[in-house]
Amino acid sequence: MDNLSFDEKTQEALGILFEQFWVLRTEEPQTYQLLRERENGLKRYVSEKFGFDLIAHQHFIKLEKIPVDPKAWMGIQAFTTPQDYAIFCCGLAFTERRSVDEQFLLSDITEDIQDMYPGEFPLDWTNYQHRKSLVRALKKMVDLHIIKAVDGDIEMFARDEEQEVLYEVTVYARYFMRSYPDDLFRYETMQEILDSEWKRHQTDTRRKRVYRKLMFSPVVYRESEDDPDFGYIRNYRNRLRDDLEEHTPFQLEVFKNAAFLVLTERKQRYTLFPDQKAIMSIALHVQAYIRERLDRYEMNSMGEIKVTVTEFAQIVEDVKAQYGHGWSKQYREMTYTAIADELLQLYKEWEMVSMEEDTRMVILKPAIARMVGHYPKDYLAEVKDRNE
Repeated sequence: MDNLSFDEKTQEALGILFEQFWVLRTEEPQTYQLLRERENGLKRYVSEKFGFDLIAHQHFIKLEKIPVDPKAWMGIQAFTTPQDYAIFCCGLAFTERRSVDEQFLLSDITEDIQDMYPGEFPLDWTNYQHRKSLVRALKKMVDLHIIKAVDGDIEMFARDEEQEVLYEVTVYARYFMRSYPDDLFRYETMQEILDSEWKRHQTDTRRKRVYRKLMFSPVVYRESEDDPDFGYIRNYRNRLRDDLEEHTPFQLEVFKNAAFLVLTERKQRYTLFPDQKAIMSIALHVQAYIRERLDRYEMNSMGEIKVTVTEFAQIVEDVKAQYGHGWSKQYREMTYTAIADELLQLYKEWEMVSMEEDTRMVILKPAIARMVGHYPKDYLAEVKDRNE
């Protein structure tokens, strides 16, 4: 692998594979061609470093991405309940029994989904919540190009269960689900499915775990005193840094309790913290406040700090008093407790905080103090002049 050189286009191609579920030839012909031209080098790299399979098909290209630890944000964000996923899977089963380009009515698939649905209670399309769940599932199938809407609007079904839509099965319906080492019915838990992934990797499993964690997670934490994955990162940091900087736009930063991949300049292709949402400015101000006062808190050996929900809300109140003049109108008018709730949700998603289930204590993770934000000096001078 040492002789495999990645130019900027190949780095871009690798980023596309990680950020997108798949690349469809009819939808993105130029991107598909870019990946095809670099297929061999990409396939060798993702296989050796991550243990991933790159599937290059005449109709699509797809990187089979399997995480070490599944996280909530890795799910389908448009789905709001487990029922959505169950209906989605029943929809996939329906399309697998149909031929490519075969057309069917909404009433055909709803009848089949009702028959297959594994829930404790049957689906009832006169129930508005059940209809909304179906709408979310079928819209996602359309977004992924598993099925194509030929005539009608699925949104109308949410208001009236008698509405019809004409769909068509696409060539991609056969390829959405990845293949498993064994029959799915043999697995009883999600952990068994995850464990089966490592049975096919006889060598370099530690390295592949580390690469997956670094590429998929906002941050990789040291989870115990003798965490083997984090120990690998610490011991091979220079080798990892050189390899990742050659093959990706990222730089590796390693600290006592946390490791990150960071970008020195924003690349629109990647999902990054902070993004462009207004809440991010507030998040960075809160992080700056916490960092400046680390000596006031008791920190454990993993670099974590525990505060109550009330104490976290108090932090937000103090930050609002100090920085709120530059926040958007929405957050200037919002109560500090409401802002605190929104921030906690954001920080959980970015793995900067976790909640202790039994005590409901907020655990501030080491990453929260690594990124901070301040107003520019000229803006602060302007605010000072206005207030004098």
